[in-house]
Amino acid sequence: MATAKTTTKAASKQAYIPRLKQDYNQTIRKQLQEELGLANIHEAPRLEKIVINVGLGRAKDDKKLLEVAANTVRKITGQQPIELAAKQSVAGFKLREGNKIGMKVTLRGDRMYEFADRLISLILPRLRDFRGVSNKSFDKSGNYSIGLTDQSVFPELSYEETTTVHGLQAVFVIKAQQASHSKLLLEKFGMPFEKSKE
Repeated sequence: MATAKTTTKAASKQAYIPRLKQDYNQTIRKQLQEELGLANIHEAPRLEKIVINVGLGRAKDDKKLLEVAANTVRKITGQQPIELAAKQSVAGFKLREGNKIGMKVTLRGDRMYEFADRLISLILPRLRDFRGVSNKSFDKSGNYSIGLTDQSVFPELSYEETTTVHGLQAVFVIKAQQASHSKLLLEKFGMPFEKSKE
């Protein structure tokens, strides 16, 4: 009897697939293969991971900011962030080797798709005077970066958790043959790119 219960629990856990992941596997990947003229479906661009970074230059003087940023990252990603320390001293910035200057989290698998879906569908439309994300934030490898100036746009955070403001950056690491392929993948995901002025 216990075995049957365990099997049912395991089956219900496995049954959930994030919406964006399901869309990618069932329709988007095939569309990308056809539109880009790729011989093999495995050559289609794919999202490998999302890295969330919080830079805290002021944190060496403000321990509260470090705690607030850690809480933000934990709440919006469901993972514990890794603290980043300065690798060398820089006198001009009053920075000593070992000072905590930021934190990051790397999302893969279901959590990656969940975060991407929430960012594209919920967070970006809530930004004030939002006209679309920049077309110029791709690097040479086709990875895409989005910067947010404050964390209050995330619905997971209460008002008290957003009184100490800090920004964050999300980097979409994409495996693609070129940046234009990466952009097409993000467009299929629903990423709202700004319209060109031409």
